Amino acid sequence: MSGTPVGPTDDALDLHFIGNATVLLRYGPLTLLTDPNFLHRGQYAHLGYGLVSRRLTEPALAPQDLPGLDGIVLSHLHGDHWDRQARRHLDHATPVVTTPHAARRLKVFQGFERTAGLRTWRGLTLEHGGVQARITALPGRHAGQRVLRGLLPPVMGSMLEFGPAGRQPRLRLYLSGDTLVYDGLDEIARRFPAADLAVLHLGGTTLPGGFVVTMDGAQGAELSRRLAPRAVLPVHYHDYTVMRSPLSDFLAEAERLGLGDRIVHCPHGGRARLTAADGAVALA
Repeated sequence: MSGTPVGPTDDALDLHFIGNATVLLRYGPLTLLTDPNFLHRGQYAHLGYGLVSRRLTEPALAPQDLPGLDGIVLSHLHGDHWDRQARRHLDHATPVVTTPHAARRLKVFQGFERTAGLRTWRGLTLEHGGVQARITALPGRHAGQRVLRGLLPPVMGSMLEFGPAGRQPRLRLYLSGDTLVYDGLDEIARRFPAADLAVLHLGGTTLPGGFVVTMDGAQGAELSRRLAPRAVLPVHYHDYTVMRSPLSDFLAEAERLGLGDRIVHCPHGGRARLTAADGAVALA
């Protein structure tokens, strides 16, 4: 979905796609960052157990270029979602909302004391300047094979609900996290029908042995069909050598399923705006 940029509004969510799964979100004075990954092209992300992956793209911003943050939403503790640049350069006083597994490690080993670990369906609210974001942890599964689940860090999706402080939300944004499609995700649509925008982690990340641990194009399109958001922003593709499913696979399958008009074509470094008045997304 693209078109003429919408005009300024006080009831809109501005998105800046920095790269990989890193997105800067601004709703009025409230600013959030997702899955901070600022490694440069050619640098290696550590995925655990001696596995590394080389970055193929350049982030649109460095940590030093960020505005003041009211919070960070971290889907899981992996080197391409929370890297050494984030650890060194992000303000350690910034609240981080993540899984209990990641929260323990960020607090104890990295000094991010204001980290909250949320169990599935639990939430917390961040406020700034009369607006708020309610963040609810959602189910996610990083691996289909049971043998891998103990080797990969637990992952969560998130529902971010933006609106005036203390009032009903005006906008809903779903962050998939590094999940595969499985039946446990269907409950999301029952609890949070008609999200305004789904930000989907794609790429078909493939580990040695052929194990796929993030959605490929077909799975991303299938999750879009199941959850039926008003618009879909694909992220987490083309960024690392372990990503084997190109964006074109997702776009082709979404078109086949009749979802082509819901896709937000926002490239790395691009900006988009989601408006509350009609749920429309336009490139900014």
